Amino acid sequence: MAKWDNMLSMLWMLRSGRKFTAAQIADSLEISVRTVYRYIDALCASGVPVVAESGHDGGIRILESFRETPLFFNSVELKALVDAFKFAQGAGYPYAEELESALKKVENGLHEEQRHDLSRQTSGMDVISPVRPPSVVPLLRDLEEAAKEGRTVRIVYRKANAEQASERAVDPYGLAYDRNEWYAVAFCHRSQAVRTFRVDRIARLEPTETRFETPERFSASAYFRDQSNRGREADGPLAVIRIEGEQDVLNEVCGHWHMRHYLTERTDREARFLLDVPTMNKYLPTYLMSFGTAIRIREPLELQRRIREMAREIAQHYEDDAD
Repeated sequence: MAKWDNMLSMLWMLRSGRKFTAAQIADSLEISVRTVYRYIDALCASGVPVVAESGHDGGIRILESFRETPLFFNSVELKALVDAFKFAQGAGYPYAEELESALKKVENGLHEEQRHDLSRQTSGMDVISPVRPPSVVPLLRDLEEAAKEGRTVRIVYRKANAEQASERAVDPYGLAYDRNEWYAVAFCHRSQAVRTFRVDRIARLEPTETRFETPERFSASAYFRDQSNRGREADGPLAVIRIEGEQDVLNEVCGHWHMRHYLTERTDREARFLLDVPTMNKYLPTYLMSFGTAIRIREPLELQRRIREMAREIAQHYEDDAD
């Protein structure tokens, strides 16, 4: 463990309010007692009030006043914070600027050696942001604020492939980020049902004075799962579907809006799903056929047999044309 990580770990131990002997600290951090005293000197020089008391009830402790100071992070935690900011920024998180400001405050409190180490550790990873309309960020802020306040909003929304946008009043229950897109899950007054609206398709949003109550324990992610479950043909019986393929192809199969809800196990070479047989028979043969020889169905034999039949029917169709 790096020097600064050891020092921070020791600081966390002392912040607990307990007294420790140098031997206890050394044993916990797997360092020498001499190193413990060097770290104490370094902490004291940095303004941390570490007190070493001798005698039967003595030990190393930290003054009460310092235990109320802000949190400290080790190098891996700092890297995780920076990387999380990159993902948030790439996803179009509406408070990315505030997150960046908070992160800078943390970085400003670092020692020069820590800042250099953090820059080195985080320079190897970037998140490529998808192209988004500039209006998405303020829309996300407005929708989240409306959800928090329980305020109905009026939106102008354009459905996919629709020629014209339509206006409607909605009660935004929550936001969800799914497949690189932001969605608002809201009660639509026009259809009198809960619907999902892709935020980048909202042309205009205006708050109203109307108030609403969000259903108790509502979860946008749970709503998406429920919608997928409703698309099933029947409740059972269930079949285990085992598919082999290259990692990038399996990523595409597992990322399908419907299939991903039934994924039960995944490795680099195989994915397993649990799905009811009627839905499997109705939707999967055609969908999985589109991957050609890039995947192989291992289970169930019924699905494997149906895909073979479809392949023969297609081959026969073009053989007939050749004649």
